[in-house]
Amino acid sequence: MKDLFTTGEAAEICKVSQQTIIRCFDAGRLEGFRVPGSKFRRIPRQSLVKFMKDNKIPLDKIGSGKIKVLVVDDDPEIVELIVDVLDRDGRFETKAVSSGYEAGIATQQYHPELILLDYMLPDVNGNVVCQTIRRNPNFGNIKIIIVSGVIKQDEIDQLLKSGAEDFIKKPFNITELTDRITTVLQMK
Repeated sequence: MKDLFTTGEAAEICKVSQQTIIRCFDAGRLEGFRVPGSKFRRIPRQSLVKFMKDNKIPLDKIGSGKIKVLVVDDDPEIVELIVDVLDRDGRFETKAVSSGYEAGIATQQYHPELILLDYMLPDVNGNVVCQTIRRNPNFGNIKIIIVSGVIKQDEIDQLLKSGAEDFIKKPFNITELTDRITTVLQMK
C-alpha cells in the first residue's frame, strides 16, 4: 500500500484532473510538500484521505478506506482489548507497539491518522512522544489521544498543551473509548 502520491496519482484516485489537484495543493486545500530542488509535489496518504473525506470523494480507490490507528501501550491486555474493539468496529485498521521508540518508527512507516498513546511507557513518557510527533510537520494531521491510569490533572493539562487532542483514564468504558475516537476524528 502506497504512502506517498504524485499529483498525477492523486488526480487518478480522486477522478479529477491533475491541474485540479495542483490548484488545491497550491491553495493549501490539499496538504503535502514539494520535492527539494524541483517543482514536483508529493502528497502523503493521510493528507489525501483527509482531502477526499472533506470533498466527499469515495475512498475505494485509495486502499482499505479504514482509519489507521496506532496503539502505543506496554500492557498486552490493554493492547489486545483496544485492537479487538477497533477491529470489530470495522472502520479501523490497527497496529500496536509497546514503546516510545517503536512509536516513532511506526509513525514514520505506518502513517496513522490516530495514535492512542499510553502516558507511562518503558522508555519515555507519552509527553515526550507527543511533543516529538508535533515537532514533525509531516505528522500535522495525526490526532493523539493519551490513555493512562496514573496521572494528575496538571499532567493532563501539560499533555493537552503538548499536542494531544484528548485524554482517557484507565480503566475506560469501551463505548466511551470509541465515542472519544469518533469525536476527535470528526467521524459521523
